[in-house]
Amino acid sequence: MMLDVYLSGEIHTDWRDQIIAGCKDNGLSISFSSAVTNHEASDAAGDMLGNTEEGFWRDHKSAKVNSIRIKTLIENCDVAIIRFGDKYKQWNAAFDAGYCAALGTPYITLHDEAIVHPLKEVDAAAFAWATTPEQVVEILKYVVSKH
Repeated sequence: MMLDVYLSGEIHTDWRDQIIAGCKDNGLSISFSSAVTNHEASDAAGDMLGNTEEGFWRDHKSAKVNSIRIKTLIENCDVAIIRFGDKYKQWNAAFDAGYCAALGTPYITLHDEAIVHPLKEVDAAAFAWATTPEQVVEILKYVVSKH
């Protein structure tokens, strides 16, 4: 079984690389996609539309351009992994989780136990909650393995 997995959320740690490497080490047939994880590039996604002053309108234009990529990738994935870090609020990740839930796309949340309470609704709609990238790899291994 080949899976298309969308990786959403926190961009300040190497959790994506850990999951990709773990799946590769296990020989899993999985392709991965993600939003743009370079913060500066993401913030500048709408700059080609002109009038790139800082503030609301720059963020608004860039969010719309970024959403073309994100919407398309989420709609075409088989499963999403949605990571919530403990340092920053990932409102975009919560939005991605809600979009997955609305589409009926299975998603796995990945976050520390310390933020279970603020994510209770997000976790309630998730198909699984993991606390480590290794647990995510094990879930994906189970999903694609022939038993």
